[in-house]
Amino acid sequence: MHEAVVALIGRDRPVQLPVWRSFWDQLHAGDLRRGEATALLASLSTRMPDPVTLCALLDSLAERRPLRPADAFADAVNIVGTGGGPRTFNISTAAAFVAAAMGVRVVKTGSRAYTGSCGSLDLLERLGIAATTSYEQTQDTLERCGVAFAGYFVYPAEIALLARAVVPLDMRRLGSIVNTLGPLLADVAVRAQVSGVSRPEALEGLRQAAAHVSRATGRTVWLADNDAGADELLAFTANRVRCYEDGAEDEFTLRPAALGLGPGRLADLSRPGGGGVQDAVDLFLEVLAGRGTPAATETVCLNAAALAVAGRLTGDWHEALRAARSTLHDGAALSLVDRLRTREAAHA
Repeated sequence: MHEAVVALIGRDRPVQLPVWRSFWDQLHAGDLRRGEATALLASLSTRMPDPVTLCALLDSLAERRPLRPADAFADAVNIVGTGGGPRTFNISTAAAFVAAAMGVRVVKTGSRAYTGSCGSLDLLERLGIAATTSYEQTQDTLERCGVAFAGYFVYPAEIALLARAVVPLDMRRLGSIVNTLGPLLADVAVRAQVSGVSRPEALEGLRQAAAHVSRATGRTVWLADNDAGADELLAFTANRVRCYEDGAEDEFTLRPAALGLGPGRLADLSRPGGGGVQDAVDLFLEVLAGRGTPAATETVCLNAAALAVAGRLTGDWHEALRAARSTLHDGAALSLVDRLRTREAAHA
């Protein structure tokens, strides 16, 4: 077996950068033995690897990426969670539209559904909004609309190769590590990103990884978690936020009462009895039209406000929340959805 697989299974030594390089070289060449890709993913997904292994993994993938336009999104922000939390409507995608309508430049990454029924790309597809397929297209959309949704091209090519190597097994189940690390794997040089973490057992490893990525790229990374296990900020429970700038960690807690937010529950973030893609789309549009439950509306506004604060457009949470509410009530966020849909229709 490849040394990377042996080390991950044995957990007796870290996987250093040269070993990761060798593994990816063999994956590209088709020289891995049958089952080695499966064993590697299963081991990574069963237990978060040690910090040395994790940081070497990120570095090994980063150095293989093709060149991209420098500083194309230096003033933009991203919001993307790890997935795997309670089933809710697409809060982070809604927050991206609200933040963009507030004047925050947003380049959002995401994927199709992992454990739920509707990931961000599933939602956008149903809305008639295509994810971008290149950095140039992403930059063009961002300049024209103030928000762009980047497709799978921002992720390492090795992820797709691993998915092919484990067929007929289900990559979504076998490779949960890909979703967990997804927010840190996307190659989008934004100023800041806000990422919710649903799995407490993954948090320590992600803290190490976020500090490493922040130090390597200069990007501000926020990792947020809460006792409800959601991978977004929630407006009705305390949210712990760990902020990484140039590798240094700071921590603060967002408390709903201190921000003037009211009560709520997870059930307010999904349609009763609904679990399909269309239910998620309908609820998403209701919230952006200002007809959502108070908890759903405030949760979207809180996440949009976080983008404004993380992106340094303001340091005042109350001001950011007021601006977010205003874009919902005056229809600006929903109008932005329609603008992107119209743009896609015109280019079809």
